Amino acid sequence: MPTLQSSSGATHAGEHDPLAGYRLWFYAAALYNLLWGSLTILFPQLFFHLIRMPVLDALPLWQCIGMFVLVYAPVYWWAGRYPSRYRHLILIGLLGKVLGPIGFVWAYMHGQLPLAFGLTNLTNDVIWWPAFVSYLHRGARLSGGWIPFALGE
Repeated sequence: MPTLQSSSGATHAGEHDPLAGYRLWFYAAALYNLLWGSLTILFPQLFFHLIRMPVLDALPLWQCIGMFVLVYAPVYWWAGRYPSRYRHLILIGLLGKVLGPIGFVWAYMHGQLPLAFGLTNLTNDVIWWPAFVSYLHRGARLSGGWIPFALGE
């Protein structure tokens, strides 16, 4: 996957970061999470009205999902500033971006959510997969492979 290049490949400390091409992806993810999370917390009924789904009885649970999304905004911002430094946090972010759609598919298959609800998975999760997977593949190589990376190297 092609990387989005920022104007400089240098970190703020002045050194070259081999993962600098992902900076704009993470800044975009930070902005997206800030906006989506905030809107979901402040206006929890909005998404349900947009997809013409009855509003959940337990809106605080939906707002909690908004909070989960919102708390990743600074993580992605930090990764944008120092892409090589926060690889493990991005791995955790990708895990959420994979498990969210799996949970939706399960709920859809069991008649608990309408198909239109899956739109949130497209924008919150699926569109980010190529950049995150590419970034982590390159990041694992910097650690000497997936095993050292998984062990925290």
